[in-house]
Amino acid sequence: MRILLIEDEKDIAEFIKISLSTEFYTVDVAYDGERGSFLARTNDYDLIICDYILPLQNGPEVVKEIRQENQHVPIIILSVKSEIDTKINLFNLGVDDYLTKPFRFEELLAHIKAILRRPLKRDNQVLKIDDLTIDVDKHLVKRGRQTITMTRKELSLLEYLIKNRGRVMSRTTIMEHVWDANADPFSNTIESHITNLRRKINLPGKKELIHTVSGRGYKVDLKK
Repeated sequence: MRILLIEDEKDIAEFIKISLSTEFYTVDVAYDGERGSFLARTNDYDLIICDYILPLQNGPEVVKEIRQENQHVPIIILSVKSEIDTKINLFNLGVDDYLTKPFRFEELLAHIKAILRRPLKRDNQVLKIDDLTIDVDKHLVKRGRQTITMTRKELSLLEYLIKNRGRVMSRTTIMEHVWDANADPFSNTIESHITNLRRKINLPGKKELIHTVSGRGYKVDLKK
């Protein structure tokens, strides 16, 4: 799951990002409204968390711009404001949820999970190709009856490739969607994770699922 966090207070942003990473989420951070709006409109996110008061462009303006192009991505607003009129205005703009500062991380996480459980707002939570299945909610991978242990990043990479089954995904695209915006695009981290995934899911007698397309990238499919 990939989340965009738009928050100008860097200590809060870093805490939320690290905490969500331990819960299997990939998090991109923008520290002002203009950057946040740009990232939201040029990338695919499963959820957006946006502060109300931001430099350059405030939260309601960001929400307006996002909703002009994307009616479906869930948006949570964080704010010290607790007035009913403020909340009503935001809900009318298309916000899905509202959390008043200060809050505990456990509360934010509960709101995130509640939103992502809503029907028609997210992809099916059990992904399958051949006899390989991923239970996204439980972070559980199986090949046939065998459970496969994976790191958080391996699981995120496999989930992304399966969601794009049959499509060749370039290194750049994978880096943007599975790693955060600050990842080094010139490292060999993608190749290392692909190697580890193949080692774990290419069990004896099973079909190969992850294919390298020379000069283009990688894809998951039943055939090359």
